[in-house]
Amino acid sequence: MFDPNLMPNLNRRRRAEIQIPSRKFWIHLYIILSGYFCDLSVTLASRTFLIGEDVSAVSNENAGIALANHTLSIGQEFPDVDTCRRTLKDIAIAMHFEIRIVKSDRSRFIAKCSKDGCPWRVHVAKCPGVSTFTIRTLHGEHTCEGVQNLHHQQASVGWVARSVETRIRDNLQYKPKEILQDIRDQHGVALSYMQAWRGKERSMAALHGTYEEGYNLLPAYCEQIRKTNPGSIASVVATGQDNCFQRLFISYRAAIYGFINACRPLLELERVHLKGKYLGTLLCVAAVDADDALFPLAIAAVDVESDENWMWFMSELRKLLGVNTDSMPRLTIISERTIGMVEAVETHFPNAFHGFCLRYISENFRDTFKNSKLVNIFWNAVYALTSAEFESKISEMVQISQDILPWFDHFNPQLWAVAYFEGVRYGHFTLGITEFLYNWVLECHELPIVQMMEHIRHQLTSWFIDRRNMSMRMTSILVPSAEKRISEAITDARCYKVLRANEVEFEIVSTERTNIVDIRSRICSCHRWQLYGLPCAHAAAALTSCGQNAHLFAEHCFTVHSYCETYSQLIYPIPDKSLWKEPGEGTDGGGAKVDITIRPPKIRRPPGRPKKKVLRMESLKRPKRVVQCGRCHMLGHSQKKCTLPI
Repeated sequence: MFDPNLMPNLNRRRRAEIQIPSRKFWIHLYIILSGYFCDLSVTLASRTFLIGEDVSAVSNENAGIALANHTLSIGQEFPDVDTCRRTLKDIAIAMHFEIRIVKSDRSRFIAKCSKDGCPWRVHVAKCPGVSTFTIRTLHGEHTCEGVQNLHHQQASVGWVARSVETRIRDNLQYKPKEILQDIRDQHGVALSYMQAWRGKERSMAALHGTYEEGYNLLPAYCEQIRKTNPGSIASVVATGQDNCFQRLFISYRAAIYGFINACRPLLELERVHLKGKYLGTLLCVAAVDADDALFPLAIAAVDVESDENWMWFMSELRKLLGVNTDSMPRLTIISERTIGMVEAVETHFPNAFHGFCLRYISENFRDTFKNSKLVNIFWNAVYALTSAEFESKISEMVQISQDILPWFDHFNPQLWAVAYFEGVRYGHFTLGITEFLYNWVLECHELPIVQMMEHIRHQLTSWFIDRRNMSMRMTSILVPSAEKRISEAITDARCYKVLRANEVEFEIVSTERTNIVDIRSRICSCHRWQLYGLPCAHAAAALTSCGQNAHLFAEHCFTVHSYCETYSQLIYPIPDKSLWKEPGEGTDGGGAKVDITIRPPKIRRPPGRPKKKVLRMESLKRPKRVVQCGRCHMLGHSQKKCTLPI
């Protein structure tokens, strides 16, 4: 039996410095030591039964139980000293007290309460012969009042990163402001914005790797694309003595095959600026499938948008199409026609029709003149089907403002007006790829470049699978969007009078005007058949009158067969980066060797909050055409609904 009246064997100096403990102290010490020997016996017994099992797993489980209960006990084990530090830090934050580290090395860890006079103290030491640490001494009671405010010394950037790791894994758009609010609600701790931002950056690096690692993995990543998807093009280009990243070009074999064999000869050219640590620009060229959905053909990442990089991008696209087809189709390209785009298209696709995106043209016109009436007349001029109608609208605008003519000299109508543009746009007058690019950038611009390209590949793979399954369920001749348009044309054709001139030519008479249809050449004087590739209402009236099926006179690119062919190929998965070849094992990799070390570009994101350019999704949609009455010439209603007496 332990006698509390007995004094411990203290040296004389310590006995002179401290006061003699009271009887209550020795009773409390006896209770602690009794619990220690009891816990030690249980630990030894458990070790007897756990021979051959993973000790670290048991220790991690015990640490998790301790954190859940916010308790510590003598004999509790930790797999290493770092786990011990993290557990004590989490408990301190949960119990709202701060700790001060007295000693921390490879064999021991000692911490106490930061408040002077508080007896809370813990001593953790390394177990002999194993890598685990165990609590040897613990004074678990606090006499201080704890942390009285919302700030906590243990709420470091590393703790923030661990706390939000699960949320960031599920949601890349987890913002620092949301981290601030969640940490305050869950832990009662107030962080600064910089702490939250750095915590997210550290957690992103732990989950997806650093930006620098991403650039270094590019040669091996390109090799994996070519290896897993034969026929694909993937190349990376470095520049300078430091091998700084300059360009990356990727196009999958499935996309190349789908465009050449089934898509219409129409391409959209667009770029979007990245906002990551090293900035950069994403370049993309996309086609349109049979059902009017975007079909990305190739994507590139460059260090900066420049005329030189646009020239390189279009040269890679030219090689891609030249290698995979014997006869290059005459393309129609839609873009914002920047100087770099225009020069690159004229150099590598001299026969292509290169037109303006109507959204870009309309925004420029609206911002220049700031007159709603002019804008309405402008849209009528844009969609005018004949040159006479177009010139009539120009005359109306000139009467309102004489400054119109210089603007039209700068933006040639032959590059955007329906009445003058020579290329076939199939009803696509604006860039649809812009919305997808902005969504991609919003979702993955904070990821390293390899993970960003993987995110885009996953999106493309998902599109191919979904649309391939959709094509298998189609039973009609044409895709749903084309079927709907032709059904509407057949309905509108019932009110027309058809006069047959010969076997192929018809005269279609209506209350508004008379149109001539040639079903052999697939031409209508209203120009809609030629513009959209589908029979217009006049053509539908002519075809129906002679017993022909209007669906069979649509362009081949609108058929279900073409839609199935577009997505017939697969985009194969790429193995995890841990299975890629180590540097030094590869060969030439399309512009860079696998064993080369590619460093990030020298251009970095400047300090401070970046300026936001708000891109409204409604502005990406095709602008609604303003209807003008043919009788009273007022905007907002058609001739059929005009209330003006005849």
